[in-house]
Order: sequence, then C-alpha cells, then structure tokens
Amino acid sequence: MEDFLTKLKNDLFLRACKRKKVERTPIWIMRQAGRYLPEYRALRQKADFIKMCKTPELAAQVTIQPVDIIGVDAAIIFSDILVIPEAMGMKLKMIESKGPKLYDPIRNMNDINRLKKIDPTKNLKYVLDAVSLTKKELNGRVPLIGFAGSPWTLMTYMVEGGGSKSFSEIKKFIYNDPKSAHILLDKLADAVAEYLSAKIEAGADAVQIFDTWGGLLSPSDFEEFSLKYIEKIISQIKRKDEPVIVFAKGVHYKLNKLANCGADVISLDWTMELDKVRKKIGNKVALQGNLDPTILYGDKEKIRNEAVKILKSYGKNNGHIFNLGHGILPDVKPENAKWLVDVVKSESRIFHTK
Repeated sequence: MEDFLTKLKNDLFLRACKRKKVERTPIWIMRQAGRYLPEYRALRQKADFIKMCKTPELAAQVTIQPVDIIGVDAAIIFSDILVIPEAMGMKLKMIESKGPKLYDPIRNMNDINRLKKIDPTKNLKYVLDAVSLTKKELNGRVPLIGFAGSPWTLMTYMVEGGGSKSFSEIKKFIYNDPKSAHILLDKLADAVAEYLSAKIEAGADAVQIFDTWGGLLSPSDFEEFSLKYIEKIISQIKRKDEPVIVFAKGVHYKLNKLANCGADVISLDWTMELDKVRKKIGNKVALQGNLDPTILYGDKEKIRNEAVKILKSYGKNNGHIFNLGHGILPDVKPENAKWLVDVVKSESRIFHTK
C-alpha cells in the first residue's frame, strides 16, 4: 500500500482502514454522490440513472461532486449494485421514487441456468472506464472506493424482482430450494470477486461489499446464505494491500464472525454502539460508521452533538472511519452534510493526539 499512498495528497481514509496513525478521523458518506445534491439533480435532467452509470464521463463527474462540495476524505464510484444481475442478462429498470425493478425474477434452477457468466472487462467495461477516468480526474486528491453488493443481497433483488416489504419470495426460495440458492450464490460470489478485482486493477484504492439485506436472515441463515459467500469473495479478490470493507446492515449477532471474514473494516449501522463493538472486535478490524442518517434533518447543534457523541464512543486511537449508518437520504440539505464533514474534521483531532 505504501507505494500508492505516497501518490495521494489525502490518505487518511486508507490509513484508518489499516488502523494506522492519523491526525484526525476521516469521513465519507454512503450514497454521497446522489440526489441530495442540486448539482447531481441538474445532471440527472440530461440523463436517466442507468445512462449516468453507463457514461463514464457522467459517472466520474458525479463521483467527484461530493469531494468538491462537501469535502469528504474519499470518493465512491457512482454506480449501482444491480449492474451485475443486468450484465448476467436480467432486464433492469430504475423507477423514479420507487427504486429498481428486475424483470423475470429468478425462481428456480431453469432461471439460474439462463444467467450468463460475465467477464467484467467486457460486460462491465463502462464501470471500469468510469473508475479509471475518475482516478485520473481526482489526481490524487482523495482515495477512490469501488463497491459491489453481496451475493445474498444481489440474490434477494434477483428473486424478489426489486425491493420488498415481506421478502417472502426469497425466503420461499432458500427454504424450498436451498440447493439452487447455493448454486446461484456461488455464481454471484465468483462474479463479485472478479468484478472487485477488476475495479482495483482499474484504479480503486479500496472496495466495499454492501450486504444491505443481511439483517433479514436469522443468525444461522446469515452464516449459511451470506457470510460464507462474503468470505469466499474476499479470499478471491486480487489485491496488493487495498482495504476491503464489509457493511452488513442489521447484523448485530455475528460481529466476531464478521471480524474474521477477511475484511479490513466492518461498517456498522446506527443501531449499534461503537464503544461496545470496539471492545468486541476493534482489535481485529477498523470500524466505520455510524451516525443515524436522519440526524442530518436536525439543526447544526444537533448534528454537532451527535457527531461528537460517536467520536467519543469510539474514543482515542486509530481505526475509525466516520460515516453514516446507512445511505444519506435524498431530501437532506447539502449544507447539513457539509457541516457534518466540517465538524468531524475539527472535533476529531483531540482523539488522535499523542
């Protein structure tokens, strides 16, 4: 890692991922490139979401916006986790104010057999081009993060055909046809590992695996249908020393297992207390998080108090990356996000004194 750290003007995020010494706590925000920014909405009037993902110049522009506007310590490539099922042959549509829709959802082995094996350098070249272009345009200002969905989360969307309130289809699938479910999860793990490796090759300085729906599973089902495949991905990622972050939303009950999955960083949702998690696993991995995203609806004093509470909860020492406990909401005021970034930058220094 040292060879490319030297090329970065701000390497705080990467150092924190490796629990190395930092002068202050780095901060970035999940979904920071997106709808809460007027600059993003202006671009969206010219192109729909999927076109923006598939146009490297637009994706790079949107990725860099929060670095310029709110001053975060890392950029995350503008894309979507569902580019993988789409590349495998599923029709994807983003429906305004409703979310993603995948047509002809997976329900059996015949549907799985229809899926194509993907080569990220061909089928997802537009994402890799966006990574390379963004990396070039960032010019070493901050690190660039690549990401993918976990196999469990991807399969949930593929079986449900989108989001869901009850998640009954995915539960029926894993309980009635676990063999087919494991075949699909295995295929997805291979695809994700290749995809993240290709992103690192294209210039990503770190990668994050989003297991958004991990918390739907019971503790034993989480190990069987999610964690096992996250471990497989991490073991297969081709990397020098680029950090891997795992965000398993709602998974309180497997923190020790998560800490041993091979990730450098475990990202936490806002329902966990950092001091308790740090006592449990903080000597194994760095921790990322975990402000409740709705705090950003509050006034400046509320935002400051809650941010400081999280810094105090983690306490002194290295290995903390400040983030939200989930993605920033689309109706948050950009000035509130910027205020949070400024507060963390100024208030965190006392936690990193000698």
